[in-house]
Amino acid sequence: MPGRVRAIAAPFVVAPPRGARIRTRPRVSAADQAVLRQVGEYLGHLAGRDLAVRCGLSLGDSLRFRRKRALIGETSSRWAGTITRTSQDQWQRAHRNLLDQRAGLRRATRRIRIRLAAPVGGRVGGVHGYVSRAEHWQKQRRLDLLAARLARVDTRIAQGRVSIVRGGRRLLHTRQHLKKAGLTEPQWRQRWQAARWFLTADGEADKPLGNETIRVHPGGAGSTGRSRCKPRHRAPP
Repeated sequence: MPGRVRAIAAPFVVAPPRGARIRTRPRVSAADQAVLRQVGEYLGHLAGRDLAVRCGLSLGDSLRFRRKRALIGETSSRWAGTITRTSQDQWQRAHRNLLDQRAGLRRATRRIRIRLAAPVGGRVGGVHGYVSRAEHWQKQRRLDLLAARLARVDTRIAQGRVSIVRGGRRLLHTRQHLKKAGLTEPQWRQRWQAARWFLTADGEADKPLGNETIRVHPGGAGSTGRSRCKPRHRAPP
């Protein structure tokens, strides 16, 4: 029997990309490196403080506009907007991780309960019981541990308490295994401090070459981290 011929859809134009995310390591002079270090440390301090405020709000309103206004007194409006947006993204991602963790724990406990209900060494329908009483007892203990973890996760979700590590949980745990990682304590601390810096900016579609905070030259000349501030009031002619 001849196969069916697939119909060809009508041609259409794909919309252009709305933006791009660029992560790079700029080659800067010693003076620019000192400036970037100070900016990253300062904005990292503000980002950590704003993240703590956002986590304290839990499931309530994020109050992003109010948090942004509080930061504008210490930095520019663009940096304040980027910091509050990043804090909100981090909180939402952590909350989704809690939901995924709860779903995984529920699947695991349900699977163990089904097999515990079957007789040892036997089967009920298509469900096989555990091979021995020792394995049955171990799985019962495992079920109790998972149930306790599930109860804690349910409580955290209900209260909106998330866990966020600025700098990365993996790098934080590396502190306890420096020899295995091949790092000294000063080397680890340097990485930890650098990971907690904050130096990023949201793009603006109407602005040439990115935005008014960080620009990327299309010819590959590199990026500039200079903040261009426009005066709020113009002097009379």
